[in-house]
Parts: sequence; structure tokens; C-alpha cells
Amino acid sequence: MARKSKLNLVELYSEENKDQIYENVFAEIESFELPLGTSLRSVYDDQPNAHQRFMEKLDACIRNHDREIEKMCNFHHQGFVDAITELLKVRADAGKLKVQVTDTNRRLQDAGKEVIAQTEEIIRCRIQQRNITTVVEKLQLCLPVLEMYSKLKEQMNVKRYYSALKTMEQLENMYLPRVSQYRFCQIMIENLPKLREEIKEISMSDLKDFLESIRKHSDKIGETAMKQAQQQKTFNTALQKQNNVNYGRNMHVINGRVPEPKYEITSKRTLEEEDEHEEEVLTAHDLVDFSPVYRCLHIYSVLGDGETFENYYRKQRRKQARLVLQPQSSMHETVEGYRRYFSQIVGFFVVEDHILHVTQGLVTRAYTDELWNMALSKIIAVLRTHSSYCTDPDLVLELKNLIVVFADTLQGYGFPVNRLFDLLFEIRDQYNETLLKKWAGLFRDIFEADNYSPIPVANEEEYKIVISKFPFQDPELDKQSFPKKLPMSQSVPQIYIQVKEFIYASLKFSESLHRSSTEIDDMLRKSTNLLLTRTLSSCLQNLIKKPHIGLTELVQIIINTTHLEQACKYLEDFITNITNISQETVHTARLYGLSTFKDARHAAEGEIYTKLNQKIDEFIQLADYDWTMSEPAGRASGYLMDLINFLRSTFQVFTHLPGKVAQTACMSACQHLSTSLMQMLLDSELKQISMGAVQQFNLDVIQCELFASSEPVPGFHGDTLQLAFIDLRQLLDLFMVWDWSTYLADYGQPTSKYLRVNPSTALTLLEKMKDTSKKNNIFAQFRKNDRDKQKLIETVVKQLRSLVNGMSQHT
Repeated sequence: MARKSKLNLVELYSEENKDQIYENVFAEIESFELPLGTSLRSVYDDQPNAHQRFMEKLDACIRNHDREIEKMCNFHHQGFVDAITELLKVRADAGKLKVQVTDTNRRLQDAGKEVIAQTEEIIRCRIQQRNITTVVEKLQLCLPVLEMYSKLKEQMNVKRYYSALKTMEQLENMYLPRVSQYRFCQIMIENLPKLREEIKEISMSDLKDFLESIRKHSDKIGETAMKQAQQQKTFNTALQKQNNVNYGRNMHVINGRVPEPKYEITSKRTLEEEDEHEEEVLTAHDLVDFSPVYRCLHIYSVLGDGETFENYYRKQRRKQARLVLQPQSSMHETVEGYRRYFSQIVGFFVVEDHILHVTQGLVTRAYTDELWNMALSKIIAVLRTHSSYCTDPDLVLELKNLIVVFADTLQGYGFPVNRLFDLLFEIRDQYNETLLKKWAGLFRDIFEADNYSPIPVANEEEYKIVISKFPFQDPELDKQSFPKKLPMSQSVPQIYIQVKEFIYASLKFSESLHRSSTEIDDMLRKSTNLLLTRTLSSCLQNLIKKPHIGLTELVQIIINTTHLEQACKYLEDFITNITNISQETVHTARLYGLSTFKDARHAAEGEIYTKLNQKIDEFIQLADYDWTMSEPAGRASGYLMDLINFLRSTFQVFTHLPGKVAQTACMSACQHLSTSLMQMLLDSELKQISMGAVQQFNLDVIQCELFASSEPVPGFHGDTLQLAFIDLRQLLDLFMVWDWSTYLADYGQPTSKYLRVNPSTALTLLEKMKDTSKKNNIFAQFRKNDRDKQKLIETVVKQLRSLVNGMSQHT
């Protein structure tokens, strides 16, 4: 702001004061820093010749400053010249002084050399004397340290590692601090940690050897532990059976017969074997030297690194556990594979249990429980996978026994095994499936080998052999003399025996599962129901559907299933005798044999009906009618007589069938025959039919009616069987008597004589006869009777068509 004020004043000055203004500008230029734009602008503000004048003033100012500088330099030049002259004079004196000082120093040095040498000798002698004294003192101080260190080395050489650790502790705490300033002491101090590490490595190497040893011996340890557990369990079971003889005998009652109690012999042998091998029982401590793990644990504890050792031990054992739990790919093929797998696992946990009880804190109960839970999950997964590949029920049963021994062994060491017994229930279902597959093959073999004929018995001995295998009772048959025949075939007692064998096989798996008799009874009944309702039923259904099974075989199958159904109550009694669970118990399941064999009978009956119809169709395919014949042959067709003879002989075989079955089969056959004959007349490929053909067809139908009236199967009331041919009979009567007026007049009336004749059926047959009449009577139109008959046929055809059309419109 001060600068702007000054510039404004310059504008107000007159031309007379311009010189003063320039002087002021020069003063500002000299006093202010750049930029100078504002000051210079005030000089050139619209003044004519301002630049020239400013430059002239500027040159004058510069010349004034130059003159002032020159005056100042002239004023100081003389003093400078005088100073140089004085320095030149002093230089000569300085050189002389230097020479004198150098000479004096030389002479002083020469005079003091001898004194210095003597003085240095005295100092050296005194230092040597002091050093000797010091060395003696220090050596006396260091000797105990060296002796202890030598002792430490000796202890290391003889592998007395714990004593070596104590010696190191004395060195560090008592001896080394006294001589810590010496280099050899530092070397010792540096070596002590190395020695400790060496001891740790050696003890760790011993531990690794120990771990390798228990890994190799785990299967032997486990096998020994499982054998001891099994022997103890066998011993307890033998004692229990001796205390409960009646129960043991009831377990094997079969149709009132009690077999020899083999368990008594077994228990005696077991007790004798226990006495013989009692002194040979080995423990885990006998098979494995545990001293390395104790020593290593003690060393690491002394070194204050016990936690590291515990972590390492647990980590390595976890790795070994994973290896032990990893099964071989072919383990499921043999029982030895499972036995080795279980032995290794048992050996592993027996060692861990031993370590738990003889060491303090190396492993804890929480650690072993965690490890067991991890192992148990893996074991269950492995068993589920590998057991699913087992198709042999004997192998599955062996696996079950191994699992029971495995669980009992580990349970004796305090490990929870409830999940293993739950797994056994899953394996039990698989065992039942393998049993069902095996028994399905047995049933198929029995059915294939059966001759499907009644069992002949020549004497009472053979009869007793049969009824000892199958509970058959028939008072009427007992009154008959020998030889005689039992109604069922050989497969019935064989099937009954195999069902009981299945119950025994299923019972084997239920043993030793720590389940009550009620649960075992329920399991046996459920598995037996599966055998009856699924396996045996499927085999029967497949047997019935086989092409080579004829009507005779089907009849025998129906008889067999009837007797098997009656034997189901004996199977229930058989299970009751095994489990001692009364059938009146509320929760006791019932056997479903009734429905199984009833379904099989129904299927066999249906197959009988089907095969009868197929056989009828085969005979009908042999029919060879001349549909244009003028006169009938006067007797029934040969194919039909053969068919009737076949039906007579077949229905004679049905005498052993239930009455309703035989009646239904006979009615079904007659109805199918009637339908087939009707279809033959109405076949669309049959274009023409003569009256002679109709008369021949009528003869065949008459034979069918005679067969129906002869009562081929007893039990029909009145003409019930003849009604199967009523449709054919009314249709043929209509054409034979040509009673169209009555038919048309009474059509739709309940009392009509031709009530069962359908207009469309009559129309179809009449049109075929109409076409034949036209073809055979080309010249008959000139005869009045023929013309009238032809007109009548055409009239009837029209009326029938109107009826058919009316029926279709009504529909």
C-alpha cells in the first residue's frame, strides 16, 4: 500500500520535479527486491521522451557509483602492500628457528634411548611375574570346571544321560559362572545346549524306535487282548449255562426232541484250556519294552520341554492311528483281513491305555476319549463300506463275531462301544439280506429238483422219516395201508427244513448282542417273515411263471402251498421254543405265511386258468372248417373231440384241488371255449359261410354242451356250466330254425327266446350267409322259393341294421 501511495504522488508532481522523481525511483530500485515492474511503469507513464531521459539519468548514477568504488580501492591498497613486506622479513627467521629445534630434539632422543630400554625391561619383567601369579590362580579356579566337563563327556559316552543332565546343571549353576570370562568357558557354555540337544535327539531316537516297535507289535498285542477277552467271555458263558441248564435245553427243542447238550462238553473243554494256558497269558508290557518312553519323558521333563514331548508323542500316535485305521482294499474278502484290522486297532488302544495308567500326563483320559471317538467313526465307516461287499452270510457272521469280541475287549479297557452294537444292527439287516439271497438259491434248487408228484411211502419207517421232517397230520391217510402217497411233493418237507435252518442262521447273529429274549424273538420273526413274504413268495411266483411248469405241476404247487400254510403255526411254536417268549405276548409279531401261500395259490390258480385257455387256443388253431360246405359231416370235428378229451383228463387231475378252484377252472375253460368259437364265427377274415357250415358248427357246440352237462368237475348246480355256451346256442338256434320273425318281434323283451343274441352279431353272420347265397345261387333267382328266401334275408338284414343303428345312436 505504501508503494501505491508513492506512485500516486509521482503523478501529481510537475515537470520541474522530474529529476527528483528519478532519484527517488533509483532509490527504490536499490532498496527493493525484484520484481521492478511497478516502479519502472511509473517512469514511463505517458511521458514524452521519458525513456531517453531515464536512461541518461541511469547512466549518470552508474558513473557515480563507479567513482566511489575506485576511491575505496585506492584508500586500502597501501596497507596490503605493507603486510606482504612484513611477511617476507619473518620467513628467514622462521627457517633458523626450525633448524635449531630439530637439532635439540635429536640430541635429546639419543640421550634417552638407554633409559627407555632399561625401563621397558623392568616393566616386562613385572608383567610376566604378575601374569604367572594370575595364571596359577586362574588354573586353580578352572581345574574343577575341566574335571566336571570331562566327567560330563564320560557320562555321555556311557549313555548315562540323566546323570549328564545333572552334571550340566552343576556346571551351569556352580562352576562356569566363576570362569565365564575365559574363551574355553564360552566354548563350554556354547557346547552345553548342543549336548542337551544331542541327548534330546538320542532319547527321541529311542522314542521313535519304541513307536516303531509298538506299531509292529500292535496286531500281536491286540490279538492277545482279544483272545483273553474271548476266553473270559467263554468262561462266563459256560458258567451261566451250567447255572441255567433248563434254559439251554429249551433253546434247541425241535418237535418235542431235545438234542444232546453239547455246551456242557464245550464248557468243560473251555475250563481245561483256561487252566492250561493261564500261565502263558501275555500282556502289553510283556510284548513291548516301554522303558524308552519313560526315559524320554523323564529327560524332556528335566529339560523343561515336557509339553513338546507330549505334543510330539500324541502327534505321532495320531499318525499311527490313521495308518492303523486305514484298511486294506481286499479286507472284505477273508475273515483274516478283518481279524488283522481289529487286532491292530485293539493293540493300539491297549498301548494307549497302558501309557495312560503308568505315566503322569503324557496322555489323558480326554485325549484317549477323543482319539477313540475319531477312531470309532472311522471304524464304523470302514465296516459299513467293506461289509456291503460281503455276499457270503458265513463271512458276515464271522465279521459279527469279530466285532463283538472287538467291542467286548475295548469295553473292558473302559472305551464306550455302544455305537458298535448299533452298527451290528445295520450289519444284521445286511446279514439277513445275504441269508435271503442264499436261501433264494436253495429254494430255487429245491423247486428245480422236485418231481411235483405226491410222496410215495412204502412202509411205516419211510412214513416216520417224512413226518419227522414235516409236521403232517391226516387221520384218514393214517388209516390207509401201505404203500400209500402223501398229498404234497418232496419240496414241502425240504422247504420246511430250510425255513428252520434259516431261523437257526438268523439266531446265530442275534447271539452275543446283549439283547433281551423279547428283542431276539422279534428279530427272528421279522427275518422269517421276510423269508416267507419276499424270498419264498418270489421263488414261488417265478416258479409258477416258468414255461415248463404244466397244469399238473401247478395243481401240485397249489397242494404244496396249502400244506406249507398249515405248517406256519409249527414254525411259530419253533421260534417260541427257542426264545421262550409266549405267542400271547402283546408285542409278539406273527408270521405272514398265510398271506404268502395264499397269494402263491392265487397266482397258481390264475396260471392254471391261463394255461388252460392257451391249450384251448392251441386246439382251436387246429380247426379246419370248410365254411362253404353244402352239407355237414354228420359228426363233430376231430379237433374239438380231442379238446374235450384233453379237458376231461385235465379235470380228473383237479380232484385234489379245493372244490372252488376246480369249478372256477372248469367254468373259465368253458367260457373261453365259447368265446373262442364265437370269435371264429365272427372273424373279419371269414367272408362267407354256408348253412352246411353252420350246421357242422352246431354239431361241435352240441358236443361242448354235452361235455358241460356231464359234470366234469363235481359241485355245479343244475345247468350252470352249460350257461357258458348259452350265447352260441341261441345264435345257432336262430339260424338253424330261421326264426327271424320271433327274434325281431321279441327283441328287447326279458322273456325273449333269443335274449342273448346281439343284433350286430346276428347281422355279421347273416351278411356272410347272404354273400354265400348270392354266389352259390346265381341261377336260383329264376326259382320262386329262392327269390323269396333272398328277399327275406335282405329284409332281415335291413331290420337288423336299423336295430344296430338305433343302438349306436342311443349309446
